[in-house]
Amino acid sequence: TDGPRQRGSAAASSSGDGAAGAGTAAGESSVALKKEIGLVSACGIIVGNIIGSGIFVSPKGVLENASSVGLALIVWIVTGVITAIGALCYAELGVTIPKSGGDYSYVKDIFGGLAGFLRLWIAVLVIYPTNQAVIALTFSNYVLQPLFPTCFPPENGLRILAAICLLLLTWVNCASVRWATRVQDIFTAGKLLALILIIIMGIVQICKGEYYWLEPANAFEPFQDYDVGLIALAFLQGSFAYGGWNFLNYVTEELVDPYVNLPRAIFISIPLVTFVYVFANIAYVTAMSPQELLASNAVAVTFGEKLLGVMSWIMPISVALSTFGGVNGSLFTSSRLFFAGAREGHLPSLLAMIHVKRCTPIPALLFTCISTLLMLCTSDMYTLINYVGFINYLFYGVTVAGQIVLRIKQPDMHRPIKISLVWPVIYLLFWAFLLIFSLYSEPVVCGIGLAIMLTGVPVYFLGVYWENKPQCFDTFVDKLTYLGQKFCVVVYPAENQKNEECEEIELKEQSAPLSEENRDTQKSADC
Repeated sequence: TDGPRQRGSAAASSSGDGAAGAGTAAGESSVALKKEIGLVSACGIIVGNIIGSGIFVSPKGVLENASSVGLALIVWIVTGVITAIGALCYAELGVTIPKSGGDYSYVKDIFGGLAGFLRLWIAVLVIYPTNQAVIALTFSNYVLQPLFPTCFPPENGLRILAAICLLLLTWVNCASVRWATRVQDIFTAGKLLALILIIIMGIVQICKGEYYWLEPANAFEPFQDYDVGLIALAFLQGSFAYGGWNFLNYVTEELVDPYVNLPRAIFISIPLVTFVYVFANIAYVTAMSPQELLASNAVAVTFGEKLLGVMSWIMPISVALSTFGGVNGSLFTSSRLFFAGAREGHLPSLLAMIHVKRCTPIPALLFTCISTLLMLCTSDMYTLINYVGFINYLFYGVTVAGQIVLRIKQPDMHRPIKISLVWPVIYLLFWAFLLIFSLYSEPVVCGIGLAIMLTGVPVYFLGVYWENKPQCFDTFVDKLTYLGQKFCVVVYPAENQKNEECEEIELKEQSAPLSEENRDTQKSADC
């Protein structure tokens, strides 16, 4: 794992004078990412990224494939439990390999540079730009819809407002980590309060006797014939609804006391989201029949119109707030993924630099924002999401499988958290079932997704593996890096890297103790 890091470091301070100067500046000022994410903000990142607009707008994906209310609720519970198991596996990996970058860092360290680069490539190329663009468009749609009560808002208006949302939140994230986490905390609290309101109204409905679709005889009455393929699709939809549960692992290095707060935030957040998802769906069916729910394009809004009367405006505002917070959380975490990739030499070294005073990864944030703005200009982003959703889920399983491989390869490695291997096996069995079904039901879509991912192979060999590039190319890259540093006022966080290497040495000592004299010699030489 040292090779890529050395290449990334060399890229930041190679032959160009500007890059070399940056390295010196970084060393003198001891610029590093600050540990400013506490337990509350950590929970806000997980909850805020999982709960987007889906539970408000279209939770019907699970219901229409489950074929009955009762089975749909079971699917929500089971997928919540499986998500918790996956998060448990990521908690062990997060404290065993305590680096930002999440599954990218774990896959790279366990399976090698090419596997890690392909995970990063598909995220940079499609996943994060498209997801952020879609969430921003959903936000602008719910903000503008009241101004156009009899028709759809104009397409250009939606895109301009979505772009303003992205630019504003990018500025907030560039200005301060603390500001970004405060925005995340506030908007996560807002969406939770809206969902709690929905749940309370559901409880009131049940107290009034409005629980026809919750009685066992009616709950499992199918509105269409049960089908194994459709039920599998319901589980797949449920799994996608919990997407974002692994985002905290992208910012491990900015967590206060990550060995404690990473697992603790996961253990708090996943059960909370599962509870909210299940009881929000129970509340919906106390006011709407399955047929009404499936016919609605915005379930929470329809629910509010039925029960809130003149206060029904609360629901569209809640969706807008939820999506605004979702854009912020996605910008915050995805920029750290690109930062981690650049630090390992898999992306341009400029993206691994941080502001000399604010200590925020401004180049990575600007890169994330620009790629998302470009996606707003295309009409094919929804198609791209369908293509790469399969690949995203594929890497979840690869990462959890890596946990088992790491146990076999390095059984004595220091693990602050060590779970039973039964849990990753259970997760992988469920994952394999959904993956095989996806390939069977949509082979063309999955094939195109794999093809998009494999376009990263030649890029890896040309951009990363090939080290002895022409001098003119290196000079050109160094000049661009220097210009980028001047523009963003950023340097490479050399001190942060040194501390990370020292932590690795300490972990090695715990797994293979040296004599006192050799230990001191080794640490002073390496650090």
